[in-house]
Amino acid sequence: MLPLYNLKHWSFDGRMVLTGQNDSRTVNINWEHSPDAEKIKLSGLWGQGAVFILLAGNVITIDRGAGDVQSSTQLEAFINQQLGMFIPVRSLRYWVVGLPEPFGSFKDTDFGFNQAGWLSEYKQMQSINMTIMPRKLMVMNNQVKLKLVIDHWVLQ
Repeated sequence: MLPLYNLKHWSFDGRMVLTGQNDSRTVNINWEHSPDAEKIKLSGLWGQGAVFILLAGNVITIDRGAGDVQSSTQLEAFINQQLGMFIPVRSLRYWVVGLPEPFGSFKDTDFGFNQAGWLSEYKQMQSINMTIMPRKLMVMNNQVKLKLVIDHWVLQ
């Protein structure tokens, strides 16, 4: 198995553009991965300062600040309800580091892979601590396009 699958802790800062069928949003993103949780901070979304997303086990929590905290065990449906577009967060935690989800089939393409109805393309890579990591990537299906530019990786 590739060493990146065994990476216990990583984080990145960057910018993301989410484009759905009816709208497009640009946000700053900070994502911290650990074996127990995904912590994602989006700033500039919904005209607010910051939105915090915590994925721990099968529970997702969205904190918009000022006591507006909501949780659900229906991960994808909850994200779709909150964002107005479907984002495969469970798979995305692998795709952002350049890997297919380990327990699903995938098909290699010239610049990435297809998995679970999504195309992941890696437009530019960068060397971080002697490890090649994505710098620019795009994840899309026929309804949603997510463009991500990663400015700073931390690998532990």
